[in-house]
Parts: sequence; C-alpha cells; structure tokens
Amino acid sequence: MPDGAAYMIADTSDLSLVRRVQAGDKGAFDALVLKYQHKVVKLVMRYVRNPAEAEDVAQEAFIKAYRALPRFRGDSAFYTWLYRIAINTAKNAMAARLRSPVEYDLDRGDSDHPNEFEARMKDTATPEALAMTEEIRSTVNAAIEALPEDLRTAIVLRELEGLSYEEIAEAMGCPVGTVRSRIFRAREAIDNRLRDVFEGGLGRSEEL
Repeated sequence: MPDGAAYMIADTSDLSLVRRVQAGDKGAFDALVLKYQHKVVKLVMRYVRNPAEAEDVAQEAFIKAYRALPRFRGDSAFYTWLYRIAINTAKNAMAARLRSPVEYDLDRGDSDHPNEFEARMKDTATPEALAMTEEIRSTVNAAIEALPEDLRTAIVLRELEGLSYEEIAEAMGCPVGTVRSRIFRAREAIDNRLRDVFEGGLGRSEEL
C-alpha cells in the first residue's frame, strides 16, 4: 500500500483530501489509505480469516473506492462510505467459499444497552468464571457465525468497530431503525446461546 506520509501532515480532513483527489491529486488518496488501511483490514478480517487474503481484499476495496471517488458528493462521512465498499468487497470475496468463524471481543460493551452477560463476567472474577472464558468465546463465535449476514454485519460494526447506529445505517445503506432491530436480534441470539453457559457454569459457582 502507498506510504505518502507527507500528506498526513498538511491536511487530514477527509473531505478536504477527497476534494484534492477529485481535483487530480493522486497523492492525497495515499493519505486516506494510510489513515484507514488498518481499520479496513481489521474489518475485512471479520469476513476473510486469512491475513494475506484480507490484505488483498482491503487493497481491492481501496481500488474500488478510488475509482468511485469522483462520484462521492460528501452526503455521508467518507469512512462510512469506504466501510460499505469494504464490506461488499469482503462479501464478494467469500461468496465462493465457506465462511470462517468471527472472533467477538467480549470486552467491548454497548453504552446504550449493556450486555447482561458481559456485566456478569466483570462482576464475577472468580477462578471458575475465568476458566470458562474459552468456552464462552467459542460459544459467541458460533452464535455470530450462525447469524444471517445482515445481523452479523450490524453487530460487528457496532461491537467491534464501535460505530454509532447512524454510521452503521450509512455503511449498510438502511434506516437507523433497521440497524437497531438487527443489533437487538443479533444480541438476543448471542445471549440465548450464552445462557446455557452461564446458567450451567456461573450459576454453580455462585452456589458454592
């Protein structure tokens, strides 16, 4: 990927950089790549588990973004527009192969609707609870893997990328209300899968 670090010093405003690219300054796009390449690769890795392939998919997403940039009007944030391109590119890349499990960071919560199981894990720092970490992580991975694609994308962008509901709506091209519904349904599915783990594991430890 390009290393035009000098462009980061002058002006890091996304829209300003976009306007410079649209005016013919190819180097300004290097600054956008430098700014977002890590986030895009990380996002793509939720779909394409092979690191080398994820790099290739991310590079393809940036190429598509560069080609489409002349049509970018600035109606939405550049990074949500870029995320949408990256998501679609990753989906296309995995269309012909089996999907791999997605890792879910149990330490990331939602300030609007805290996950009851995350709260219980933080409040129950017993050796027994800590010993269940791998089982819980595996259960969550399986739960996310089983989600429909739209729910899976929404929960990944919210919990792992930390995007707001409005930003996810822009990235996924749907109303905010739809995003809220998808995230609620995704959390409900994950919580249902976790309930047996907590009731069978933490429940016993609390009775000791």
